[in-house]
Amino acid sequence: MSVQKKEIKRITTNVLQSMKRKGEKIAMLTAYDYTMARILDAAKIDVLLVGDSASNVMAGHETTLPITLDQMIYHAASVVRAVERALVVVDLPFGSYQGNSKVALESTIRIMKESGAHAVKLEGGIEIKESITRILTAGVPVMGHLGLTPQSIYKFGTYTVRAKEEDEAQQLIENAKLLEDLGCFALVLEKIPANLAKKVSEMLTIPTIGIGAGSGTDGQVLVVHDMMGMTKDFQPRFIRRYLELYDLMLQATTNYIEDVKSVQFPNQGEQY
Repeated sequence: MSVQKKEIKRITTNVLQSMKRKGEKIAMLTAYDYTMARILDAAKIDVLLVGDSASNVMAGHETTLPITLDQMIYHAASVVRAVERALVVVDLPFGSYQGNSKVALESTIRIMKESGAHAVKLEGGIEIKESITRILTAGVPVMGHLGLTPQSIYKFGTYTVRAKEEDEAQQLIENAKLLEDLGCFALVLEKIPANLAKKVSEMLTIPTIGIGAGSGTDGQVLVVHDMMGMTKDFQPRFIRRYLELYDLMLQATTNYIEDVKSVQFPNQGEQY
């Protein structure tokens, strides 16, 4: 006799931690607008990250640094309005939490109150300990982020793989333990060696979400524009394109232009 699996109506931080204990992988994608978020939620994505990568894919900036708190709140509110099942996590943008835990809490409260999001994500380890502690004390779930941290791109000077050397790997391990001890509910591991990511994932009781970190993490995240093939100029090895929307949308637009200019659109059935 088969046992019917219980349908999860809403993903919470507790659900994610239960998934780790059961060995069930967590699927996470970015989202920045209502329409896309509605599709992803209907597909039963577990987590939607309103990432500061909106600075790149939505606004065309070279880095994630220019996006503002107001802009992140706008994107987050659009996503939250679309979602019925997924956990919505929002990146705290550059300058909204580093170096000042009071500012970090104020930024977080604005995101939670004005967007309706469920959690926030911060990049870094011991250097942002006070900010994480203060946010958690206010009752807001925090997702950590270690490895390649795009907000620190000018410090590192490159987007290459992090923690390949033993000293940096050990520092990442220590920061991962710290983030768990502080009370983070999950941790993103970006662009680090697969064996290190697996080691960290097995060491922690909280879920790890990998991006360019191999299959040994408890889940995976990709930028939705990359996964859907809407971008052409960014092709690192860790991206798998499940569609080639760039080509399909380009062709559709070309067809539309041709139909308009040749008066094939609108036809008799497409007018009043």
